[in-house]
Amino acid sequence: MRLSPSFFLLTCAVAFGLAPAAHAEVSFSERPIRLIVPSSPGSGLDNLARTFAPSMGQALKQSVVVENLAGASNISGTRELVRAKPDGYTLELISSNHAVNPSLHKNLPYDSMKDITPVSNLVTSPLVVAVPNTSPYKTLGELIAAAKKEPKRLNYGSAGVGTALHLAGVLFEKRADVQMTHIPYKGGNTIVNDLISNQIQVAFLAVASVSEQIKGGMLRGLAVTSSQRSQILPELPTLTEAGVADYVYEPWLGMIAPANLPDDIRNKLQATVKDVFATSEVKDKLERLGFNIVVSDPQSFGKTIQKDIDESAALLK
Repeated sequence: MRLSPSFFLLTCAVAFGLAPAAHAEVSFSERPIRLIVPSSPGSGLDNLARTFAPSMGQALKQSVVVENLAGASNISGTRELVRAKPDGYTLELISSNHAVNPSLHKNLPYDSMKDITPVSNLVTSPLVVAVPNTSPYKTLGELIAAAKKEPKRLNYGSAGVGTALHLAGVLFEKRADVQMTHIPYKGGNTIVNDLISNQIQVAFLAVASVSEQIKGGMLRGLAVTSSQRSQILPELPTLTEAGVADYVYEPWLGMIAPANLPDDIRNKLQATVKDVFATSEVKDKLERLGFNIVVSDPQSFGKTIQKDIDESAALLK
C-alpha cells in the first residue's frame, strides 16, 4: 500500500505531539438553561433577568428560563444554585447582598466564595437619597444640618438589616458625621409608601424603582450615591458633589454558577453576556431602568465579591 506524503506528515506530527488539538465548541443543546433569581418578581434582579434572558437564549440557541426563588435575604436561591451540577445549565443572578450575608448569617449553607464560580458582574444600581415632596429639606445640605442639630430624630427606612439600602444609610451617617434612626422594612414598596406619606423622613432607594415618583412630584431626590450622575435623573448631584466627601455606594448585580464550572463553559457564558449587553436593544432597556452596565471578566468579578465581603464586614461591625 502506497502512503501519501500528507498522511506521512500527519503521522509524524502526531508522533511528536505537533498535531493541533481539537476543541469542541461549547453548546447548550441538551435542555433549557435555568436562571435563578433569588428575589420576587418585579425586583431589580428580576427586571434585569427578564430584560436580557431572551437575547441570551437567542445567542446560545437555547431557552433561558427565569426562576424566582425568593427568601432569606437571597440565601434560598444561592443554596439551590450550589447544589446544581456545574455544567452551565444552572446559573444565578446575585446582588451585593451576597457579599453582606456572610457577616449577617454565621451558619450559611454554603461558602460565599468557595461554592460558586463568578461569571460576570453585570450592572450597578445607583441609589437616590429621597425625601417626601412635602419635606422641608430641599437640598442634601439641609438634611445633614437637621440631622446634626437633632441626632436620631430623622428616621430612614431600608429593606432590612444588612441590605444595600441599610448599608447606604450606615455609610452616609459615617461620612456625613450624623446620627439617624434606622427603620427596617420587609419590602421596598412599603418603604416608598411610608416615605410619600411622611411616616419616615428619608430613604436610600434604587433610582430605577423611584424615578417615576420623583419625576411625578411625589418624592424629592436630593442626591445619588454613584460616582457619576444618573442618566435618568441627571439634575441630581452625586453625594460627593453635594458635600459628602468620599461617598460612593453602587450596589452591583452579577451572574454566578456552581463551583468547579469548567473554564471553557464559564468563558462561553461570559462572552455571550458581554455581546448581549452591548446590543442596543438590551443596553437601552437597562439604561432606561436606571442600571449602569459594568460587564466584567470572571476574575475581576470574583475580586469584587471578595472585596465587598471584607468591606461589608467592617461596615457592619
